[in-house]
Amino acid sequence: MKRLMNASIVYGVLGLIGGVFYREFTKFNGFTDFTTLSVVHTHYLMLGMVFFLLLVLFEKNFHFVDTNVSKYLLFYHIGLNLTVVMLIIRGVVQVLSLDVSSAVLSGIAGIGHLILGISMVFVLISIRNCIKD
Repeated sequence: MKRLMNASIVYGVLGLIGGVFYREFTKFNGFTDFTTLSVVHTHYLMLGMVFFLLLVLFEKNFHFVDTNVSKYLLFYHIGLNLTVVMLIIRGVVQVLSLDVSSAVLSGIAGIGHLILGISMVFVLISIRNCIKD
């Protein structure tokens, strides 16, 4: 349970850092349009901090974390961080107006979202299997 709480804290801090980076980086470069940097903050706060806070509550009540769930959570971490890294790269490319293939960046971010979504479903199914009627 402590691991889940530590993950929540780390993602909370990363979310705050992501928000500050978005604000300061766009302000420094005089960028006023939409950029994917604006969603880094919410991805880390909601899919990181809040998700793991909820898992702490579920673990306290249902004791669902076992070796399989730990594997799913490892993939969840990989998916979330891959997604956010690609959002940051794409956002920096947008702000600096670099000539980079958007399709490649979107494809890798899509793979991150896919890993994230699949692992989230497996974690939720594991919680459901631990709930007794």
